[in-house]
Amino acid sequence: MPPITQLSLQNRTVHRTVLDNGMVVLAVENPAADIVAARFFIRFGSGYEASHQAGVAHLMATVMTKGTDRLSSQEIAEQVESVGASLGADSAADYFLMSLKTVSADFEEMLRLLGEVMRSPSFPPEEVDLERRLTIQSIRSMQEQPFAVANAQLREAMFQDHPYGQSSLGTEETVSHLTQADLKQYHQTYFRPDNIVACVVGRISPTTVVDLIQQTFGDWQPPHTEAGLLPLPERSLPQITAHPKQVVTLQETQQAIVMLGHLAMSMQHPSHIPLRLLNTYLGNGLSSRLFVELREKRGLAYEVSAFYPTRLDQSQFVVYIGTAPENTAIAREGLQQEVDRLCQVLLTEEELQAAKNKLLGQYALGKQTNGQIAQIFGLYETLGLGIEFDEQFQKQVAEVTAEMAQAAAQECFSHDPYLSLVGPKGAIDLIAN
Repeated sequence: MPPITQLSLQNRTVHRTVLDNGMVVLAVENPAADIVAARFFIRFGSGYEASHQAGVAHLMATVMTKGTDRLSSQEIAEQVESVGASLGADSAADYFLMSLKTVSADFEEMLRLLGEVMRSPSFPPEEVDLERRLTIQSIRSMQEQPFAVANAQLREAMFQDHPYGQSSLGTEETVSHLTQADLKQYHQTYFRPDNIVACVVGRISPTTVVDLIQQTFGDWQPPHTEAGLLPLPERSLPQITAHPKQVVTLQETQQAIVMLGHLAMSMQHPSHIPLRLLNTYLGNGLSSRLFVELREKRGLAYEVSAFYPTRLDQSQFVVYIGTAPENTAIAREGLQQEVDRLCQVLLTEEELQAAKNKLLGQYALGKQTNGQIAQIFGLYETLGLGIEFDEQFQKQVAEVTAEMAQAAAQECFSHDPYLSLVGPKGAIDLIAN
């Protein structure tokens, strides 16, 4: 068995090992409930897709559990449901995820099934056809939702040719051309043990976890050439430069959607934590600054918030509002004033502490179940932050000062924003004029 290292984090001990084939294994013993949750992260997602194959990661996730070289979709479902377990796949911008949850006694059996699904998916053509049609229906449905339209056109304007500019679902054109062969090619490229992080949490000892994963995946070898290990393809990503502009879609809706977007720092940047705190302050919940000022006090908003996605590469910081069409111009001005205020006015000690309490409280509540714990530690390892980031994050949030938050705002919001607007002609004219 490969050596296991231990790292104590507050009230948890994380055991980390690397198998001979390069797979990273994290294990946390938690005897509180007779449940074992596993998360297998593959370094592949929509951010790795070629533009003409946008949506391939999402389509792969929908078909991944629908058959292997040995088992049909029905047989997989019966094995999982017979023991009350859950087995699934999902994709994000920076990773692909396989998830498993079961009682401790069935973990070994379910892990073997998961191993078969991960290593030898068959992507049955009939299942690919079905999920492709369902995905296209979802794409068409989103084109009728004002928020989704505004978000999509803003994302495309900001990230341009970068994969982050693409919808995770893809487009009707790209999805309609995806085939079983495309899924198999991406699987063969990225699903290899040295590109995987496994995190297992529950009523099971770390040595047992490593032993079972070794039995299931230990003989899986990365692809080799005569010269040595075949390298993973490099992500050739275009440079993102700020070219703020206005993007508009006319849509006869009951409310207008206004979004202001700024290119923002990746999760590796020193300003990431202060920006997370500002995002919480501005747009998180009924006590957030945007909600209180623009909805409660001024009555401008049906909905109002902010978001700042966690990204390996450059991210975006977005504030948005859904408002009555006749209020579009004043609502846009209100959003801009709140963003400008972050650059000009220091947060009070009370405002800063309230945002910290909210962010850290929600973070703690997001680590209650075995699945949530496996998700957090596995994600940090996969994104290169290390499992120590769990403690570092909380420490760094506590150390943010009002001056640090203002400096991050000035760095992020120094350019004019991108503007995305969806609404009826009257609302568009108000902004244009």
